[in-house]
Amino acid sequence: MERTGTLMPHGKLVVLSGPSAVGKGTIAKHIVSSFPNFFLSVSATTREPRPGEIDGESYVFVSAEKFRSMADSGELLEWANVHGSNLYGTPRQPVVDALAKGHNVLLEIDVQGAFQVRESFRGAILIFISPPAFADLETRMSKRGTESPVDRATRLETARVELSEASRFDFEVINDQVARCAQEVVDLVQSTKNQGSL
Repeated sequence: MERTGTLMPHGKLVVLSGPSAVGKGTIAKHIVSSFPNFFLSVSATTREPRPGEIDGESYVFVSAEKFRSMADSGELLEWANVHGSNLYGTPRQPVVDALAKGHNVLLEIDVQGAFQVRESFRGAILIFISPPAFADLETRMSKRGTESPVDRATRLETARVELSEASRFDFEVINDQVARCAQEVVDLVQSTKNQGSL
């Protein structure tokens, strides 16, 4: 079935996805700080802020009731229940505005959300970020110390499922070194023709 919508005149929509602790956020921040014309979308979530996270910059922290209202009214481009407890989603309007200004928009989201975006945005570039080895996820998650042992086990189990979905993405990039991985993502974006629409 052909997808319809409003033509994205300039910017490209780029989805960075992959398992928890693979470094999606670090890569996205490196791209935005190192390369011109990239805009990082800030996701909304119902989870509690971690130490050092800033509302409106790290995430838009909202109540479950507010999140459901945003989803019901079409304010979210995509949303998902991640790890069986917290809701995450992408506010639509900032993405639309940035694309209209010609920015390449990065969405750092989970696998469920990535496939929702593919249905909504024809021509979105889906990039799966993989670890060099599964053990790297366990090490990174343990070092950051932001989850309980139970939460960590849940995230690792989810990661095994998500890694099996990598072949459904347009590209797969291994995060063996942040700067190198970020450069590879940018090169892929710049070499892909913009055929997107909202």
